[in-house]
Amino acid sequence: MANIVEEIKSPIKENMKLFEKKFYEAMKSNVSLLDKVTRFIVTTKGKQMRPMFVFLCAKLVGEVNEKTYRGASMIELIHTATLVHDDVVDESFKRRGFFSINALWKNKIAVLVGDYLLSKSVLLSTDHKDFDLLSVISRTIREMAEGELLQLEKARKLDIIEEVYYEIIRQKTATLIAACCEVGVRSNGVNDDIAEKMQKFGTYTGMAFQIKDDLFDYLSTSVIGKPVGIDIQEKKMTLPLIYTLRNAPEEQRKYYFNTVKKYNKDPKRVKELIEYVKSSGGLEYAINTMKDFQQKAIDILETFPASDARTSLRLMLDYVVERKF
Repeated sequence: MANIVEEIKSPIKENMKLFEKKFYEAMKSNVSLLDKVTRFIVTTKGKQMRPMFVFLCAKLVGEVNEKTYRGASMIELIHTATLVHDDVVDESFKRRGFFSINALWKNKIAVLVGDYLLSKSVLLSTDHKDFDLLSVISRTIREMAEGELLQLEKARKLDIIEEVYYEIIRQKTATLIAACCEVGVRSNGVNDDIAEKMQKFGTYTGMAFQIKDDLFDYLSTSVIGKPVGIDIQEKKMTLPLIYTLRNAPEEQRKYYFNTVKKYNKDPKRVKELIEYVKSSGGLEYAINTMKDFQQKAIDILETFPASDARTSLRLMLDYVVERKF
């Protein structure tokens, strides 16, 4: 998988190197504590998939320019801020194998750092009068917050139907990938039609990405670092489970719904539910849906002329649905 990531990066290798410096610059402040925290963030970064989308989409329609770098920094600032805030909300003390910000510096500092990063993303656009990019990121921040709150509201009642699930994952996950793709092409001054087309491409890609994440809950722990059944324990209604409960006979439906509602911490009941989802076609249904979203994204991508950037974006789509973590 590491080789695929390097292959995807090949048309934008130099851009990604330069981006690291520019992103660190974008986070700088006059407060030494804040700089210490942001330095830690830079050294513990992940695969940087989102900036890759920004640069590849920019290259799909033109060249990477200063506005592209600013757009990529804005997106990464938002993404980092949401991760920092998520760790506080989830009381999580580890992130990518490192201690989280809240584990090292306590919740108050983590929340303020997250707020600072969000404000920097907005200032980066206003300082350079990138008002088209500001519009994209403002909408994205709003939608991500709405998605999180919608999921929390539904987790209380467990009344998630398939359409609501799609809306949650569109807002929580897909909206940020859609923003990457839109920001990338807008940095080259494209018309609204192309920008909207790439926003759709990012949305479909993000939907496929999240469904893949949800499938990991039913796979062996050794494949990824996440324990099996964690979504069920957290009362998250994901696509394999929604499909299974919707199609289950009334007696089983009540029994397994009760597992999620009242016995979600009982390892025996959770394991039993996972096996039932597997045997009832829940995984196949989710996999086919994920592939449908992937195909919709491919169809949009193929309306653009062949190029290295298009090839890399196509590889990225394969990586999204085939990754093992």
